[in-house]
Amino acid sequence: QVQLVESGGGSVQAGGSLRLSCAASGYTASCYCMGWFRQAPGKEREGVAAIGNAGSTSYADSVKGRFTISQDNAKSILYLQMNSLEPEDTAMYYCAAARVPRCGASYLYSGSWCFGASGFAASGYWGQGTQVTVSS
Repeated sequence: QVQLVESGGGSVQAGGSLRLSCAASGYTASCYCMGWFRQAPGKEREGVAAIGNAGSTSYADSVKGRFTISQDNAKSILYLQMNSLEPEDTAMYYCAAARVPRCGASYLYSGSWCFGASGFAASGYWGQGTQVTVSS
């Protein structure tokens, strides 16, 4: 069973930075997509960034060039570095994991695939969330 625990949220002013962390257990990097989603009050949850089982990344257009997803496989930690934060980034941020159909170096699933119908939407594990608030 995959377990995900987020940390690192907080309140910052516009233009500031935060780094979110997600401590993961019960998974193997080569077998899972990992990603970050967010949900603001009154809005649907949206995908922010994803990393495939071989390290390929994908980002929402709204965060490209400002956010960076990365993972430390040795420590089983997923990160989201958020720079140049805007008030529109205010939301609860969730870490997510989804098992890919086939594991191993011969089977490569991209970050874009992870955001598709067979990725997180089909079989996602979710953390409890961490709040990010950006003030203008």
